[in-house]
Amino acid sequence: MNVVTVSGYKPFELGIFKQNDIGVTYIKKALKKELLLLLHEGLEWVLISGQLGAELWTAEVVFELQEEFSNLKLAVLTPFLDQEKMWNEQNKEVYETVLAKADYINSITKRPYESPAQFRIKNQFLVEKSNALLLLYDHEKEGSPKYLLKTAEQYQEKHSYEIRLISFYDLQLIVEEEGVKSD
Repeated sequence: MNVVTVSGYKPFELGIFKQNDIGVTYIKKALKKELLLLLHEGLEWVLISGQLGAELWTAEVVFELQEEFSNLKLAVLTPFLDQEKMWNEQNKEVYETVLAKADYINSITKRPYESPAQFRIKNQFLVEKSNALLLLYDHEKEGSPKYLLKTAEQYQEKHSYEIRLISFYDLQLIVEEEGVKSD
């Protein structure tokens, strides 16, 4: 297991509108917990497409983990050129910081946004270039990650491919663990 694609909800899908929202802290802890497990299974590369939310939070966790695991690398493979063009300044800053620290950056379609097909191409590409998918997703709350999950499930039918989900229940357990620690 040396390459994992990580994705999940965008912030607004979770009702998160500030970088310092307490929910982000718990999501990052859940991501870190899973990435540590994967590191012990030989993880070398984390692939993201650079979208807001779970993916950029993952990048921040990877940078933290790189202090201890220097062989861990981050690739940002955007679906199209200038994906951040319409984002607000704060989101662009976070994105630029991630790009500046990433080990590899490229655009899958090498063109600006043209159609939703570019997202399908991105999903297929990320699944085919990784051994596993780690997805912040709960079947109880549909959202944009369902498309990547569907692509991964279809790929899994013909290939050895692992899918790991971080559900709301997993996040709740981390909140409860943290509550116990602070008591």
